[in-house]
Amino acid sequence: MKKEDCIFCRIAGGEIPSKTLYEDRDFRVILDLGPATRGHALILPKEHAENLYDLPEEAASKVLLLAQKMARIMVEKLHCDGLNLVQNNGEAAGQTVHHFHLHLIPRYVDDGQAINWKPGKPSQEELDATMKTIVE
Repeated sequence: MKKEDCIFCRIAGGEIPSKTLYEDRDFRVILDLGPATRGHALILPKEHAENLYDLPEEAASKVLLLAQKMARIMVEKLHCDGLNLVQNNGEAAGQTVHHFHLHLIPRYVDDGQAINWKPGKPSQEELDATMKTIVE
């Protein structure tokens, strides 16, 4: 199902022009218009899902295979030194467009970009409590 007021639904459906790198019946891969690095792309499902939690299992299983395919092409064609996959869910995590999308960010030595977080220092007891909360 598409959502009429969703810009990514409209781009994925071809209603809004994009720099399309790949397209099949389920996905469109486009260049990001505000790229972190040269070749930064987005994988957009053609069917609307707000985020990972809402993405149908079939689409979820296909998206990583497509990311792998695109990553291989990017390494070959762009000669990047690495690649980040970034996927945000919810505003607290940095999601700004509420249509599931996966960022493919080619990385180059000294590209000036950083995808980092400050590592915490939980005790073994905190780790055990968190594990128990999640698995029970």
